[in-house]
Amino acid sequence: MATPKQLWEQQQLQMQRVKNSGAIVSYNGSPVDDKEEEMSRSALAIFRVKEEEIERKKMEVRDKVQAQLGRAEEASKRLAEIREELEALTDPMRKEVANIRKRIDIVNKDLKPLGQSCQRKEKEYKEAVEALNEKNREKAQLLSRLMELVGESEKMRMKKLEELNKHVETLR
Repeated sequence: MATPKQLWEQQQLQMQRVKNSGAIVSYNGSPVDDKEEEMSRSALAIFRVKEEEIERKKMEVRDKVQAQLGRAEEASKRLAEIREELEALTDPMRKEVANIRKRIDIVNKDLKPLGQSCQRKEKEYKEAVEALNEKNREKAQLLSRLMELVGESEKMRMKKLEELNKHVETLR
């Protein structure tokens, strides 16, 4: 079997002969002998046959490649279906679990500012309660002092009244 390079060289040689035979006819103005003409026709026919064979093989290879690609696409589709079935078998509740996890993440994000707000308000509440208690203690102290003063004032007035009463009685 000849190598592609050798085939190419033979074809080039035959093409050169065909060109030369045409040049000889036009140059001499007389027909080329039958043997050379037969050779050039034969070479041209061989060339055409080889070209047709190459084209046919090219089409065969293209068809084989297309068939192989079709089978590969089918196999890929089947593998994708199998993968989906496997994932469904692995964890049938996976989508639901994923949705619940997403919702938990969202709630956690919502809880963080609410927790901070709650802590801030608890702190404000404690401060307000402490201020209220302080004012109540101050009020109790003031009431106690008021009671003392009222008590002393009553004692003094009673004492004055008694003195005035004694004075009035002494005047009688």
